[in-house]
Amino acid sequence: MGRYLLGIVACFLGTTLLAADPPASTFRAGAATSNITPALGSAIIGGFLPFPATNVHDELHARCLVLDDGKTKLALVVVDLLGFHYIVSHQAREFIEQETGIPPTNVLISAIHTHSAASALGKNHFEFPQKVDEYQIDKYQAFVARRIADGVKCAANRLRPAQVGFTTAEAPEHVFNRRWFLKPGTMPPNPFGGIDQVKMNPAAGSPDLVRPAGPTDPLVSILAVREPDGRPIAVYSCYSLHYVGGVGHGDISADYYGMYCQRLERLLEGDQQDPPMVAMMANGTSGDVNNVNFLQPRPPKKPYEQMRFVADDLAAKVQAALAKVQYSDRLTLAASYREPLIATRRPSAEQMAWAKEMLAKPAPKPGKADIPYIYAQRFEELARGAASVPTPLQVLRIGQVCIGSLPNEIFCEIGLEFRQRSPVQPAFLVSLAHGYFDYLPTPKQHELGGYETWLCTNRLEPKASDKMLDALLEMVAEVRSTAAK
Repeated sequence: MGRYLLGIVACFLGTTLLAADPPASTFRAGAATSNITPALGSAIIGGFLPFPATNVHDELHARCLVLDDGKTKLALVVVDLLGFHYIVSHQAREFIEQETGIPPTNVLISAIHTHSAASALGKNHFEFPQKVDEYQIDKYQAFVARRIADGVKCAANRLRPAQVGFTTAEAPEHVFNRRWFLKPGTMPPNPFGGIDQVKMNPAAGSPDLVRPAGPTDPLVSILAVREPDGRPIAVYSCYSLHYVGGVGHGDISADYYGMYCQRLERLLEGDQQDPPMVAMMANGTSGDVNNVNFLQPRPPKKPYEQMRFVADDLAAKVQAALAKVQYSDRLTLAASYREPLIATRRPSAEQMAWAKEMLAKPAPKPGKADIPYIYAQRFEELARGAASVPTPLQVLRIGQVCIGSLPNEIFCEIGLEFRQRSPVQPAFLVSLAHGYFDYLPTPKQHELGGYETWLCTNRLEPKASDKMLDALLEMVAEVRSTAAK
């Protein structure tokens, strides 16, 4: 019965791509990659204390796809970074418009959230100057912006007749919600002396575990692009799983995302053709989801062992799903982009008093992660910041496939709601697009507390997710109406 239903879904998805067909086929696509690997010695971020890179395990890339329906062009870019400042996206899209004619509103740039990359966030990723030109972009940020534009320009230069199809694959065995309720009396205090209702990343196999505080999303969304003769051009995929980790100390790595891309290209033999195909794995809504099964102790693994296991399995599942895709070369494209002002959270008088008390103590020794001290510094930084920030939201329509994006580490249930409520189907949501705006919990998850809701781990107002999701759905309605014209 399950296979029968999947067949019906595949047929439905194939027909939905045809729903927005123009009278004649003018569709083209091109894909390319550009290398964004930082220099050795660059600070690797992802934890509370950065440390210098001493080895490149695997190169970092900007993976780029350009689509053209004859009237509208879109560019989709996935960069192998933890995140990046808004200015990087702004600068890259400015270059892209100048050099390819693709407007900034039609370019989606998102990060994968590897914890084994150098920082493109700058000194303060929430800093928004009155004029973008006033921002002091650093050397690596400028390099990344330039290389993103180079990759898109190469992809545009490779435009050729193409077909597009969409499908999904299920991979529930790799995703686990990392926020847990514990037995009464067992919740440890947070760094501020309070007690949260849930804990992030509790001890795996602990007898104190009660239940996870949220869902997971098992689907891999798959947008496949090929030449009319069947040769693959690109596969843009999206999965709601945080980084896997388990790298060698000091290593630069694109985590499972990069390994997945390499494996899928090999499975489809796209790495042997000229130009080569480009596999892409965007980060879905994984702000509260990781690869740890908390119900049982996790056995020790060799560096990269678990990462490669996840990547290879996902690539195999996607390859199998691609065999059932129905393609169309007659579809239209559309985009919508907004930057609504969203209020930031402000430290209370009590929190500022706590911060001053922490900062009055001797500074921690170099190499020691003093969590309260770090948060005290962040409280003061946030108090000096803007009361609201322009927040980049974007929707792309590719035939009848809808891709939404937000600049946060999005909680899984937000992605599930977007998929359910979107008036354009099928739909999925991409994280960490056009900036890094910290975690995005729902208002309900804010009430439960936990790491992802702490002030400065989360800087947007508690109702931000509702406001941003409502705006995204309005934008979906906008791009839906263009399909009927």
